[in-house]
Amino acid sequence: MHYPDTKLPQVGTTIFTRMSALAQEHQALNLSQGFPDFDGPQALLSRVDHYIRQGANQYAPMSGVPSLRTAIAAKVERCYGRRVDADAEVTVTSGATEALFAAISAVVRPGDEVLVFDPAYDSYDPAIALNGGKAVHIPLQPPAFEIDWEQVRQAISPSTRMIILNTPHNPTGQTLAAADMQALSDLLAGTDILLLADEVYEHIVFDGEAHQSINRYPALAERSFVVSSFGKTYHTTGWKIGYCVAPAPLTAELRKIHQYLTFSTSTPMQLALADYLKDDPQHDQALPAFYQAKRDRFNARMAESRFTFTAAAGTYFQVMDYSAISDLPDTEFVIWLIEQAGVAAIPLSVFYQQPPEMRLVRFCFAKSEATLDQAAERLCKI
Repeated sequence: MHYPDTKLPQVGTTIFTRMSALAQEHQALNLSQGFPDFDGPQALLSRVDHYIRQGANQYAPMSGVPSLRTAIAAKVERCYGRRVDADAEVTVTSGATEALFAAISAVVRPGDEVLVFDPAYDSYDPAIALNGGKAVHIPLQPPAFEIDWEQVRQAISPSTRMIILNTPHNPTGQTLAAADMQALSDLLAGTDILLLADEVYEHIVFDGEAHQSINRYPALAERSFVVSSFGKTYHTTGWKIGYCVAPAPLTAELRKIHQYLTFSTSTPMQLALADYLKDDPQHDQALPAFYQAKRDRFNARMAESRFTFTAAAGTYFQVMDYSAISDLPDTEFVIWLIEQAGVAAIPLSVFYQQPPEMRLVRFCFAKSEATLDQAAERLCKI
């Protein structure tokens, strides 16, 4: 029998899966894959148990339970001043990655080009390729990883369908500023180019800065899918619950894809999240300080190491330069780091189509204080 050729010839097991497996094999501290080693709020977990016991265990409505969509719409208005229609413009998805895939699948057709900024989250390219599109990669240069908007202008062609933005940015921890949003708005004025805004770390922005959501900018919002994640906000990544806010015409197309991907998402978890959003809206407001304390604790201890770094502006990731430690390529250095220091990290080059010359790795600091202290102690010894 002859099996068909692969539709994704460049895709193998993700770096996150590989590094977590190596960490487990070597009993290393896992600062690679981006998930907390602590649990979500007890009140939220209790509400899930409540709804399970109340019998809310059947399919949810395809677009999401009404109370959660209403709570999301209220949060968008509270945080960003944008009023959205909970029925026509908010969709609950089985994780933010599903929302990203559904958004790309809804509008990208064979021959379309999608602008992607490298280093880029690894789900973008496969979704574009599977829909016949072409990813046009624009590399961001370390250490600042800033977007050159003139370079973006030059990359736009008559075939450009979409631009994917990620802020706060995984893996670099950088954020876009209001000036970036104005430059983007000027660039897209008079075009039909769509935006896909990956804002899953929207509530993890540091040093008193405000998250520059697409939702703050009406001219951008009208052409955008804005995707976020309850897993990142409530320390429950294993629940795989995200959502997408988009104008009604774009939402209608996204739901056509969503209903045949997962159809719906866990009912008791949606109901619990709706209650928690209503009862404790302060949670997301407290999140920057919560994670900044972890960033600062880890970085203060790492200041005694041979790694060099600039503190992350957002996310729960810290990029560090190991040039003073090793000349190994980053894909080899992270293996050496597991074997010699017992700490797992992610190499930055895997997020690039054509990586620049650099010696950078990403550590996740969404960990307990004990884990961060132990990891820093190990890393300071190399």
